[in-house]
Amino acid sequence: MRVASVDAAALAVGLRPGMPLADARAQVGNVIVVPHDPVLDQDWLDRLAQGCARYTPLVALDAPDGLILDIAGAVHLFGGEAGLVADIEMRLARLDITLRHALGPTADAARALARYQTRPAPDEAQAIRRLPVAALELEAEATTALVRAGLKTIGDLASRPMANIAARFGADAATALHRILGDAPSPLDPRIAPPPVIAERRFAEPLGSTVHATKILAELVGEAIEDLRKRGKGGRHFRATFFRSDGLARAIAIETGHPTRDTSLVMRLFAERMDSLRDPLDPGFGFDMIRLAVPRLETLGASQLRLEGGAVREAEADELVDRLTVRLGRGRVRRLRPADTHIPEQAQLELPAIEAPAPQPWQGPEPGEPPTRPFHLFDPPQPIEVIAEVPDGPPHHFRWRRATHAVRRYEGPERIAAEWWRRRDNGGLTRDYYRVEDAQGRRFWLFRHGLYDEKPDPRWYIHGVFA
Repeated sequence: MRVASVDAAALAVGLRPGMPLADARAQVGNVIVVPHDPVLDQDWLDRLAQGCARYTPLVALDAPDGLILDIAGAVHLFGGEAGLVADIEMRLARLDITLRHALGPTADAARALARYQTRPAPDEAQAIRRLPVAALELEAEATTALVRAGLKTIGDLASRPMANIAARFGADAATALHRILGDAPSPLDPRIAPPPVIAERRFAEPLGSTVHATKILAELVGEAIEDLRKRGKGGRHFRATFFRSDGLARAIAIETGHPTRDTSLVMRLFAERMDSLRDPLDPGFGFDMIRLAVPRLETLGASQLRLEGGAVREAEADELVDRLTVRLGRGRVRRLRPADTHIPEQAQLELPAIEAPAPQPWQGPEPGEPPTRPFHLFDPPQPIEVIAEVPDGPPHHFRWRRATHAVRRYEGPERIAAEWWRRRDNGGLTRDYYRVEDAQGRRFWLFRHGLYDEKPDPRWYIHGVFA
């Protein structure tokens, strides 16, 4: 077992990440050891990224222990770069977190300076050129080859022709050098893409009441709805982020099945979501900023109410689905959708009701005719033992669940071939389906899996029971 990370006190007495745990305990007898949990570390880093969204919407994770912020156009809100850095340090100090930070012209340059800079420099360009070649983060063999060739710093490498570097040390070395120097783009992959509609409120004095914060959220929803109305759009996804003064943030999101500009509906869904939280919304030292984002928009045109009130009933049903989804979870409330396939068990898809498309008409039986499919299919089909008059004929008797059924009437076969473009997935066997009725009047849907020229001993299955 090895040491994954150390705090400042452990670092001061000579403990280092990577050293064996036994050596650390031998060196410091009263060392306190906590098991390393990468999942919790990632969750903590994600929470810090949410909190950093107060400075800029472009926040990228640099796992396992870094964040990259694109602060272009945002520093004036904090009195310049120094004010922004001081604010971050102040908030992280409240959480007993120490940090290394750096500012750079590109994301790769700032990351390299934060992780590898060891001494100050008069300007950013000089600081970048003083970095060791390890800042390129190449393969170990390539880094060793650069050092052995006398190229120990970024400046040494930048003074050489780029074609020679690519030929001798690989194209990755040249690309990494271009990105750190700012000669090539180093785009960010933000944790959350900037939404098209944002409304936010900052407070000089933090809000210590969740009730007051909810009232402010209602005002922000009204502002966002007005913006949506001007765009002719409706929101499908609303995300409220409550920024605490200690630097952490709490995000609460809701979804709707259809685009909406109804403020009361959005606030009812937020209330449902807050009531169902296992970890209640805690203001801690107070909320100093609340932001509402609408990341998903759709066109919302004018609607005409039906004389018989059908549109009203549909709207009430949609609102019920939205409330249940918010309270129970988006995967708990589902809706069936027909699929374009002739394979019975694949003829419908079960999707979360919140994201299912508009309902499509189902193919029903002819008027006066019995249904051709059971309402519920067994998944998977259950094997049965069948006695047929001839090998490829209809079933005469079958045994299912330790009970024998005598077939009195049958209809079929309905032959369903396999999808030839997916023969490898389903075995490529043909099915012969029969609708049968036993002596007690119960009706079943049976099929023989495979023809005798496809398989010498095809098996029989029951796929469903008619109501």
